[in-house]
Amino acid sequence: MTTPWGEFALTRFPEDPRDRLRAWDASDEYLLRYLAQEGVPLSGTVVVVGDRWGALVTALAEHRPAQITDSHLTQEATRANLARHGVEPGAVRLLTTQEPPPDRVDVLLVRVPKSLALLEDQLLRLAPAVHAGTVVVGTGMVKEIHTSTLRLFERILGPTRTSLAEKKARLIFCTPDAALEPPASPWPYVYTLPDGIGPASGRTVVNHAGVFCAERLDIGTRFFLEHLPSGGDGRRVVDLGCGNGVVGTAVALADPAAEVLFVDESFQAVASAEATYKANGVPGHAEFRVGDGLAGVPSGSVDLVLNNPPFHSHQATTDATAWRMFTGARRALRPGGELWVIGNRHLGYHVKLRKLFGNSRLVASDPKFVVLKAVKR
Repeated sequence: MTTPWGEFALTRFPEDPRDRLRAWDASDEYLLRYLAQEGVPLSGTVVVVGDRWGALVTALAEHRPAQITDSHLTQEATRANLARHGVEPGAVRLLTTQEPPPDRVDVLLVRVPKSLALLEDQLLRLAPAVHAGTVVVGTGMVKEIHTSTLRLFERILGPTRTSLAEKKARLIFCTPDAALEPPASPWPYVYTLPDGIGPASGRTVVNHAGVFCAERLDIGTRFFLEHLPSGGDGRRVVDLGCGNGVVGTAVALADPAAEVLFVDESFQAVASAEATYKANGVPGHAEFRVGDGLAGVPSGSVDLVLNNPPFHSHQATTDATAWRMFTGARRALRPGGELWVIGNRHLGYHVKLRKLFGNSRLVASDPKFVVLKAVKR
């Protein structure tokens, strides 16, 4: 990536030489070019929200910015990219969306996320630290910036306008209005599950902003809940890519002796899963972990893995995440252990499972979804 601060070799995480997706895009370049051309002062507290793989904070490391992200993978990519360019540890402050933001923000740079709810949550959390002199600049690809995006900046921070497009990227300029009273945050959002979905029927769900289907139960998860494996006596179960944790909570409700590990790469998701679990007073033991899939889980230590893998990485459609989840599950499972997967029919997960496990059985299906089971031999 070529910038006014130099050239940077950047990678995503986990690093894969076969991965043809870049760790930056035209919107990152546009923002950095604007900061240099306009001479935006960067001597105060610089906060970067939503930096995808650390491209922005790596380029701006000499100004000691703070990065706020919901993604564990983003944090790991950022650490690797900073180290690759000899940035001293601590020069960039790495914060999660669940941690308090800086008390004062002089320059706020926002890489617009896919989730409008996550953007709302972060702007509301940062609003008290923004002052009349704060420079606020957002960036994103044209397809990512909508009228609703601009209205959100305007409603929470102040008057907002956009730039002309360059290489299909656009900037957002917001002028903080000190007299503006930001609205109360609606997050986390709490709702009650419907009946007829097994042990989780009528239970409470807690969703932090940015978690998939935060305001209702999505139809795929509902179908999964209706067909979860029964039985078990104190099994060790993983809700892999747990989201709001409703699947793992349902297992714990059905089998109080189960040990359930909730794991997701999203800090918002794991916080939601823990809140959902605790809101339902579930007996038994549970662990909540932010991480890269099943990395760190001992091999052959798990009886059951439940998984609804994502097939997007930000705006890119990819099966790389699903493949890594399936591979990690096979390693972590004991002989005889099972991986249960739900996915859209068209994704063809049965092919991957047969390649990895040597078997795949259809448990249930409807016109849109399939539930598949693979057993480790």
